[in-house]
Amino acid sequence: MSAIDIITHRLESGCETMAFPKGPAPELPDRHGGAPRVDSSRCVDGCRACMDVCPVRVISREGGMPVRLDLGGCLFCSACVEVCPAKAITHTNDHRMAVRHREDLVLGDTAGEELRLAAALDGKLRKLFGRSLRLRQVSAGGCGACEADTNVLGTIRWDLSRFGIQFVASPRHADGLLITGPVTRNMELALKKTYAAVADPKIVIAVGACAIAGGPFVGNGAIHNGVDEVLPVDLYIPGCPPHPITILDGLLRLLGRLEESPRGK
Repeated sequence: MSAIDIITHRLESGCETMAFPKGPAPELPDRHGGAPRVDSSRCVDGCRACMDVCPVRVISREGGMPVRLDLGGCLFCSACVEVCPAKAITHTNDHRMAVRHREDLVLGDTAGEELRLAAALDGKLRKLFGRSLRLRQVSAGGCGACEADTNVLGTIRWDLSRFGIQFVASPRHADGLLITGPVTRNMELALKKTYAAVADPKIVIAVGACAIAGGPFVGNGAIHNGVDEVLPVDLYIPGCPPHPITILDGLLRLLGRLEESPRGK
């Protein structure tokens, strides 16, 4: 293909970068389901169907309390949705799931409760990072899935750099860390050294079920059950793996670059 052909193709293609966040977000694939909703008021007394089928035991119901689902460790396998006879757990097809506090990922204490979405950084940090944020991505024992969806953000359709957000090779050039994987014992020292190399003030973002709660490896002696056992975390983005739009939404929400709107159904 000649240079003329390449230029002609680009002119004919037009702008391929998505309109989000000024326009609508891309729809999640049908198999994803989006953020779950837990309506514990619909639960049947004595029913344990969802708890018995959950592969990572993130659904609990103790002492007569309502069913609670820890979205931080959820693998989004949808097994609980399929077996629940009362439809107490459902999907919303909403991509927005990032939160600032670990406890905000626990659903079920209130009937029909939804996630308390991440608030922006405080004024000083928002002023520092709001228009230019450099992140060092660290795979702390990840399988590659969360890393792949993070890499997607650098492609032409997503173009993460248009928001002033870029991934850098050195922690000394970074404003914070974006961490995937459960933090294996072998990666603990490397992660701590990488964190120490980032100048203050700095932020830490945990992406995926492994980085938040250990994922399918939870309780294994070879790992930590999430980043916050090792480092302070400023943003949690759940999923296994989280969809790229969920990651982007979380980053923009942290920087105060999104207007709040009603959650999708």
